[in-house]
Amino acid sequence: QVQLVESGGGLVQAGGSLKLSCVASGRTFSSYGMGWFRQAPGKEREFVAGISSNGVSTYYADSVKGRFAISRDNAKNTVYLRMISLKPEDTAVYYCAATLYSTSSYYQRSYDYWGQGTQVTVSS
Repeated sequence: QVQLVESGGGLVQAGGSLKLSCVASGRTFSSYGMGWFRQAPGKEREFVAGISSNGVSTYYADSVKGRFAISRDNAKNTVYLRMISLKPEDTAVYYCAATLYSTSSYYQRSYDYWGQGTQVTVSS
């Protein structure tokens, strides 16, 4: 069982930056691929970024490439999402998730554990 707790969301102006954190419980964090997803009001939840269990491989949605960076610190059981040049369309609840696929995955159905989410609001 893995429990995930996100933090770092908030209100920021367009062009600003935020860094989200997700702390995982348990001793097997380094075995899991990790992902960040987001859900905007009235829209389906979508993939944002993923990272392999060893942190070597990362993946991004086209909409965030060049602006967002995912990273992890296995010693701290933590995965991060650094977001810069934020846009109003980035406004959403951001969720981190863990998958037994060590490479991580673009697909929500591949993820076994989810956090409760943290709100990111970007004002224009």
